[in-house]
Amino acid sequence: MQSLSYLTLEKKAQQVPQSVVDTFALKISGGLLRRGDPAYDEARRVWNATVDRHPALIARCLSTSDVQAGVRFAATHRMLLSVRGGGHHIAGNAVAEGGLMLDLSGMSAVSIDAAARTARVGPGALLRDVDREAQAHGLATPLGINSTTGAAGLTLGGGFGWLSRRHGMTIDNLLSATVVTADGAEHAVSPSAEPDLFWALRGGGGNFGVVTSFELQLHPVGPEVYAGLVVYPFAQARQVLRAWPDFSAGAPEALSVWTVMRKAPPLPFIPASAHGTEVVIFPLVYSGDIAQGERAAAPVLQFGTPLASHLGPTPYAAFQGAFDPLLTPGGRNYWKSNNFSALSDAALDVIMAAAARLPGPECEVFVAQLGGAMSRVDPAATAFVGRDARFIMNVHGRWSDARDDERVRAWARQAFEDAAPHATGSGYVNFLTEDEAERVAASYGSNYPRLQALKQRYDPGNLFRMNLNIVPAGGAQREVAS
Repeated sequence: MQSLSYLTLEKKAQQVPQSVVDTFALKISGGLLRRGDPAYDEARRVWNATVDRHPALIARCLSTSDVQAGVRFAATHRMLLSVRGGGHHIAGNAVAEGGLMLDLSGMSAVSIDAAARTARVGPGALLRDVDREAQAHGLATPLGINSTTGAAGLTLGGGFGWLSRRHGMTIDNLLSATVVTADGAEHAVSPSAEPDLFWALRGGGGNFGVVTSFELQLHPVGPEVYAGLVVYPFAQARQVLRAWPDFSAGAPEALSVWTVMRKAPPLPFIPASAHGTEVVIFPLVYSGDIAQGERAAAPVLQFGTPLASHLGPTPYAAFQGAFDPLLTPGGRNYWKSNNFSALSDAALDVIMAAAARLPGPECEVFVAQLGGAMSRVDPAATAFVGRDARFIMNVHGRWSDARDDERVRAWARQAFEDAAPHATGSGYVNFLTEDEAERVAASYGSNYPRLQALKQRYDPGNLFRMNLNIVPAGGAQREVAS
């Protein structure tokens, strides 16, 4: 009898009869892919090219019942299970080597209730899908800054972006969700329906089940906002970066000003002579009145003597995709991040030092300005606990040649270690890499014991372990597939 080889949750080789696989395939409306099938390689490919894993099976789910069938099949056979939404997470946990991957990319529908200012979002939707549909009504919700990011993964890890100082995190705008738990049951959760599970989903990552639908609160935004970039030569880094935190402390919550230190991309408004040289870029968005935004952002042009600037009324959805060309799929990526409650001169010195030794033309250090509405939520109100972070640094190693893997990773790790004495010690799980399991408990802080108890309640066997894993209460640390 023919059989399929796969890896169990403990990464032990096992087999299942082909007839059982064939019966399972009939339950997956989008089809079941095996190694060698024409669409297999495309389906297993994710944003980070350092991830090159081969699932035994890929279930192309198009409905909640498909997801339920997949979860039950994996649980029955103790098959290593992963869930792919947008496939954008740096750790690549969307792909289970030798296991079953639930591919939710076909469940990408977004529907808007303009009167109620809500969006119903499928787990395969990308940020650009949400922004496009919501902006048709002059509405938006806080999301990330790369439009090809998956909305599901972003939300489950917390989610922040240009609107978070004014409207909170993505999870602060999550009204309800439907989720399939490890027993294959479907749950409709909200603040009043299974509130413990709803609490855990708001920042707990993919640890508690497969979310098949999100309901998000929308806010009037745009369709045009005051946005753009102010670029300074790196020679002015010390001056302009030290001016920035002081300015940020008094900035209106409708204004978000971040900083990116990298080699200047060949943008038409940057002098050609500066292309490829180190620069300090301040991207900014004001989500209210355009004239007020221009006045509020004007001091950013006075931090020093700009090399170039490009500011003005901009379609919000377009600016959400402004950084897409620098973050295209297929690059090799490795990140390290720190949270800061404040940016001291000493912290800025180590950040600038990291930016001064960029190991490649695609590498960068960016620091997001946070605070505002997201900081006013009680840390115990959601699984996400890092409400004290006023700034988050992401050291972004990006390159194309595998021979540079260790060199770029070493740069990112050194930058992280140098900044750690000035940071809070917590992390943002959406930025944690596959080798940072030891940072998970610290990232959840005082919420971690409650999360462990809920993990024990909803997933005692740790079926959902292909993530930044929360260990069930009373369980030993389990090895996560890589």
